[in-house]
Amino acid sequence: MTSPAPRPTAGHPARGAVLKAADLAFRPAGACHVAEAVGPHTGAETVRLDVVRIPAGASWQPEGSTEEENVAVVFSGSGHGRSGPEHAGLTRGAALFAPTGDPCTLTASAQDELLVYVWRSRLLPGRRHGTAPRRFSRLDNDETQLTGFTGTGQSEASARTATMNFVFWPGTGTPQLCLHCGMMRRGEYFNVHVHPDSEEAFIAFEGSGQLYLDDRWIDASAGDILFARPGVPHGTRLPDTHASDRFVTCGGPTPFDPVLYARAGVPGEVR
Repeated sequence: MTSPAPRPTAGHPARGAVLKAADLAFRPAGACHVAEAVGPHTGAETVRLDVVRIPAGASWQPEGSTEEENVAVVFSGSGHGRSGPEHAGLTRGAALFAPTGDPCTLTASAQDELLVYVWRSRLLPGRRHGTAPRRFSRLDNDETQLTGFTGTGQSEASARTATMNFVFWPGTGTPQLCLHCGMMRRGEYFNVHVHPDSEEAFIAFEGSGQLYLDDRWIDASAGDILFARPGVPHGTRLPDTHASDRFVTCGGPTPFDPVLYARAGVPGEVR
């Protein structure tokens, strides 16, 4: 029997959805369990986001992974990952990129269940591969950042702006998927914006805060997910009144939006 799709807290498939981690519906996939959080049932056409529970000692590989790009973020647990010919240890906050043509495999340690969020997308026509893509990184990789982002005018912007790390992006050799990590201190915003040609899928990774979708702010906690269709306003903030000292989100637009890299003053061409 197929599990029901997760119930969105807010939104409509024509616009997007906010999904609560507690509402994710997992189905067996061999020894593992998978919840398709973002996919056709949320109106997504270009990106899919799976949440995967890998029991201690077990491995998981996305079905058809060699035919698509994969980005994985470890939410909890430990283990190791393989992206084509390379492999590395994985702990909370670790990230893996597997380009089209290379398999992606995630293996939990003998002691820990591994909980991972996996973004999946098939290359659109005209997208070229990177020459030597970065395959492993971490959400706290701060070598390339966007600061002072004022949004794109759909809502009044705050001057108290958050910092965004570019973890996987064209500068690291990803031709379509990307992985950005927004880090908000109390009172900070990643201001409301739109991506005209991209679907946005990101998660609340740490702490609690608020996600903006379409026309409202929605409370969110670690594990919750936002999906926005192209042209739909979205953003994040950590209000002064929240108990959390930090609110961390990660994900990004698919295909990547070159406007973000122009705002950061870095080239948007695939390396």
